[in-house]
Amino acid sequence: MIIVTGSITAEPSTLARIRELSLEHVHRSRTEPGCLLHSVHHDVEDPLTLTFIEHWEDRPALDAHFRVPESGAFVKAISALATGAPSMQIYDATPLAL
Repeated sequence: MIIVTGSITAEPSTLARIRELSLEHVHRSRTEPGCLLHSVHHDVEDPLTLTFIEHWEDRPALDAHFRVPESGAFVKAISALATGAPSMQIYDATPLAL
């Protein structure tokens, strides 16, 4: 499984628009093949920061997600509204048996 985490910080005046774009993005992404989880959350210590958590079946599924034109448009749109560039980390994970 591939886990992606990321975050972006909004200006007070752009938070609502970034949240709207983010929800559209996660709802669309959830329909893509190989998407196991795609969510966006408010940071409780900094309400202007949104954090994304994604789980993908494998790297090819994530790579396909990155090639979707709407994914690139989303990053470009929220980057223009943020205080700085978004951050993203990608992890290759193996679930442990409980």
